[in-house]
Amino acid sequence: MTRFRWTDLPENEQEVFRLIRDNPFISQQALADSVGLSRPSVANIISSLMKKELIKGKAYIVNESSPAVCIGGANVDRKYTAKDPLQWGTSNPTSSVQSAGGVARNIAENLGRMETDTVLLTAAGRDVEWQLIEEATSPFVDLERTAFVSGASTGSYSAVLAPDGEMALAMADMDVFDSITPDLIRRNESLLIRSSCLIIDLNCPRESVEAVQQTARRGKIPLAVIAVSAPKMNRIPDSLDGITWLLTNRQETETSLGFSLDTREDWQKACREWLTKGMEKVIITDGAAGAVHAEREAPDARHVPAGTPPAVVDVTGAGDAFSAALIRAQLDGCSLDEAVRAGMRNAEATLAVPETVRRDLHADSIYNHIETEAE
Repeated sequence: MTRFRWTDLPENEQEVFRLIRDNPFISQQALADSVGLSRPSVANIISSLMKKELIKGKAYIVNESSPAVCIGGANVDRKYTAKDPLQWGTSNPTSSVQSAGGVARNIAENLGRMETDTVLLTAAGRDVEWQLIEEATSPFVDLERTAFVSGASTGSYSAVLAPDGEMALAMADMDVFDSITPDLIRRNESLLIRSSCLIIDLNCPRESVEAVQQTARRGKIPLAVIAVSAPKMNRIPDSLDGITWLLTNRQETETSLGFSLDTREDWQKACREWLTKGMEKVIITDGAAGAVHAEREAPDARHVPAGTPPAVVDVTGAGDAFSAALIRAQLDGCSLDEAVRAGMRNAEATLAVPETVRRDLHADSIYNHIETEAE
């Protein structure tokens, strides 16, 4: 094995190495402040130094950080946008783009770009698709907990979009996420129990959702459960005690509760039914119509209308942008109503760019133009 010398390192790694050498108990946040990088970037540098065997042991991590831990999907998004109105049963001219995606991964990158210390716990294959995901994600998120599954393919999501950017059809190969098992959750218990919050998407098996729920309840850790599609709503536990936020859309809620949301009374009923299952807060999105939310302490459903719709470039990732900003705003002390508005702000800005996670995102940007009272 090649022996690395610290003087051969890139400048940022040299700076971090010198600081750790001088103070082995320095925290990641102190390192980040000293070198002018984000905490996730410093975590990746530390990982690199350990792989190069320039750091032995973990004396430097008297870890004062409490990261947000996102559990679930990390996949490659392939998006095909039709140049003309779609016609079924024939070939359609399209333009295409490929990028890193996945609900948990998208939320993690959103949080990382908002300078939230974030860890992603996912499963993947050792393939070129994972390399694409790693390259796009590692500057913002700690990926060291990834479980690589022998012989498996990294998850993929392929969407066909109409010329206006609206989704016409999507196909998902997510079998690898069945490897996010309760055993994997238990092996990472020490990370989960010191987290600032836990976020799990329903790409994970129901038993794993329940395992994370138990950890959150035991450690009194805020927990968000993120719905991913109507067919996977059966992965929600029967009892939702210990869940802080459930984020779901209209179709997913209708599928799970068994009735349509056609009237104001229907929305009120849906929120109350969710809350009676034991969770603290429920948020139901309805596209351009906005969102409805309710909480145990204020069970009457409250509607928050969407803002002025932007020129839609791509809808992919908008829901994850909403979830990430809402959770970050709540952790920052915002009310649920304010947090929903922050989520909408981030979702609207994401709709207007071709990227799944917008590149101009930062923590302050989600609070711009938020009204403090509902219209």
